[in-house]
Amino acid sequence: MNKPLVALLSGAGVSTDSGIPDYRGPNGLWRRDPEAEKLVTYEYYMGDPEIRRRSWQMRRGNRALTAEPNAAHLAVAELERAGVPVRVITQNVDGLHQLAGLPARKVVELHGTARKFVCTKCHARGPMEDTLARVEAGEDDPPCLECGGILKSATVMFGERLDPVVLGDALAITKACQVFIAVGTSLQVQPAAGLAGVAAEHGARLIIVNAEPTPYDEIADEVVREPIGTALPALLRGLAGADNQA
Repeated sequence: MNKPLVALLSGAGVSTDSGIPDYRGPNGLWRRDPEAEKLVTYEYYMGDPEIRRRSWQMRRGNRALTAEPNAAHLAVAELERAGVPVRVITQNVDGLHQLAGLPARKVVELHGTARKFVCTKCHARGPMEDTLARVEAGEDDPPCLECGGILKSATVMFGERLDPVVLGDALAITKACQVFIAVGTSLQVQPAAGLAGVAAEHGARLIIVNAEPTPYDEIADEVVREPIGTALPALLRGLAGADNQA
């Protein structure tokens, strides 16, 4: 008997226990401070060297690069090690699912990753640490070493489209899964939020784990309001146990 595919859509709430604040939520920094939002808006970033300089200084203090996986990330990796087919679709850019031990090929990063840089001209990529070292050494707006183009974090900025290939991968997983868990996400921002509806339409069991109500609670098979750090591990242990009994 084939084991059911479990898909998780993870949002900012999964990483807050790792000390990473919710920048993009309704009350997040980017919404409250328009000047701060410019630092992660593509049009401003590309057109203003001063915005880029401030952005590189912000990245030097980015907690996503020093954070450690928490109980929620570890529980997902443990489910995968238990032999349950798992795929993670994440709105986060911190790479903590992979650091927790989930194979990178099983993680779809909708909004890219803060752990790499990318050149906006030739698309060269590399570890963010390499470019931050250049900033530390005195380059306030380091150009691409390959072509001299403008470098940015390999994340999706405001004003940029999601990678259609990445979004396609997320949709394929969503349509194929038997269990879809939306965890730590308000399910307010499209197109990621719409994946919950797609999963339900294709017959998946929809489980929502989030502190606040979401627009998809009404169609969910189960809604969990408990803290993610304890609720998600318990939920996934239950799934692993049910799978072993099947």
